[in-house]
Amino acid sequence: MSLGKRLVQDYQKHKWLYWMIAPVLVYYIIFEYIPMAGQVIAFQNYRPARGIMGSDWVGFKNFISFFRGPFSGRVISNTIILSAYELLFAFPMPIILALLLNELKGNIFKRTVQTITYMPHFISLVIMCGMIVNFTSSWGVITNLFSLFGFTPTNLLSKPQYYRPIYVASTIWKTIGWGSIIYLATLSNVDASLIEAAEIDGAGRFRKIYHIIIPALVPIIAIQLIMRIGQIMSQGAEKTILLYSPVVYQTADIIASYVYRIGITEQNYSIAAAVGMFNSIVNLAMLVFANWFSRRFVQESLW
Repeated sequence: MSLGKRLVQDYQKHKWLYWMIAPVLVYYIIFEYIPMAGQVIAFQNYRPARGIMGSDWVGFKNFISFFRGPFSGRVISNTIILSAYELLFAFPMPIILALLLNELKGNIFKRTVQTITYMPHFISLVIMCGMIVNFTSSWGVITNLFSLFGFTPTNLLSKPQYYRPIYVASTIWKTIGWGSIIYLATLSNVDASLIEAAEIDGAGRFRKIYHIIIPALVPIIAIQLIMRIGQIMSQGAEKTILLYSPVVYQTADIIASYVYRIGITEQNYSIAAAVGMFNSIVNLAMLVFANWFSRRFVQESLW
């Protein structure tokens, strides 16, 4: 049977599923795939007045200009370091929270903790960053708390050495509760008979967690880790732009904020597109590598 006939038969059998997925496909085609044609300006000396078809072709000149520029090393290293910190500290936190919540027996206390940890997810990023700026200012709550231990009150976000800890800590605060949902859902499907058998055999709480609970989480952890590694060069520009200032560029300036300044502020669209394309290529390579590594050694993968 030809592919066309199989598609027709499948459509007749699952017609409403096709109609349900159609808006999603249309969205991605219009807003994700069609704009990819604009990446050609990364190889041009793009001028809006001339348009894509009329701008001069310069090949890899924009890529060379970026890598030879004074800021390429800084923004690449800052992006990788921030992503590594988040991978090391922020990624495990929802897993740890899910394990802790799973061990709680009191439903009222458990639901209270879940509600408190979920709430930051629903706070606007602009509001959250405004709170961080106020809390870490020279007269802020966090700064005054540190002053009780002999810390000299100062604007923490104006100090390059404090920017990364504040950035990562705020990420944990905002994502830990919401990120734990998927792990709690996985834990709810763990076979209770396995836990009962372990208890009969004399296994304590930590042995049950190590031998039953954590292995049940390994598949979903592997998938989440693959997706996170595939975004290692994709720190969001919004949060960075709302928190950083020129005095902390040496530790805060990342690829996304650099692209914003070059493309929007300085209107150098070609170099901005070139940097964005480089960023996407690295992310794709990391995603493929992480998927291969996980499939090879964990037997779990996206494809």
